[in-house]
Amino acid sequence: MFDVLDRLQACAIEVDRIVDAGMALYVPHGIDAEAAAPLLRNRILRALEDPNISTLIVCAILMEEEMRRCENACARSDPVFLLADEIIGMAIAEYLGGTRARFEFTRYDQKKPGIIRELGPFLDDAVAGLIAGCTSRLYSECV
Repeated sequence: MFDVLDRLQACAIEVDRIVDAGMALYVPHGIDAEAAAPLLRNRILRALEDPNISTLIVCAILMEEEMRRCENACARSDPVFLLADEIIGMAIAEYLGGTRARFEFTRYDQKKPGIIRELGPFLDDAVAGLIAGCTSRLYSECV
């Protein structure tokens, strides 16, 4: 839906880089990292097919575009009072992985591994939420 993979690629966000960021904080339990990476990749690709996830990702992309156009320098950064970006990330994480994914989202949001560190305020949280939801489910299924 919304050609979300094409839209992510247009933002220089490749699925393999999302997987790499996810694996940067992976905690093996039940399955080693080498075996987990392709499982995480498949889970991310399936999540991106979900119309609810693709809608939230596109919202984050559009908000990044709006923030780049904004003349107010504060609006182009990630001010502490801006919560909508966090809400998008948490919504993605919880939709995919339930309550446990909220804690996983916090880990990725704070550490910002890999590509997450390179993204703007909306996309970093959206991608962190995508990873968090997918890794949280993966962890739950491995135990």
